[in-house]
Amino acid sequence: MGKTKKVGISGKFQARYGSNVRKKWRLIMEKSKGDIKCPRCETKGHVFRKSVGIWHCKKCDATFTGGAYYIETPRGAESYRVAKRKQRELEIEQ
Repeated sequence: MGKTKKVGISGKFQARYGSNVRKKWRLIMEKSKGDIKCPRCETKGHVFRKSVGIWHCKKCDATFTGGAYYIETPRGAESYRVAKRKQRELEIEQ
């Protein structure tokens, strides 16, 4: 019971649950268990999930929200960009 080149981390399920389910699970787990960069201190490998949507950086002791399986969701990234752009526009006007 180990991982192989072809199936990766989902090799532990062997022939159970169907190939599509195992592939989707593998993509989610590889993304969430990989080295994630902290948005506050910008270091990799210190961010861990406390519960669904709550992430914690052990180095800078920051706790922040994100997605269920990954620190940043596409919609959250979009709203962050919009907020930054609005902030720059306000600074230019003043």
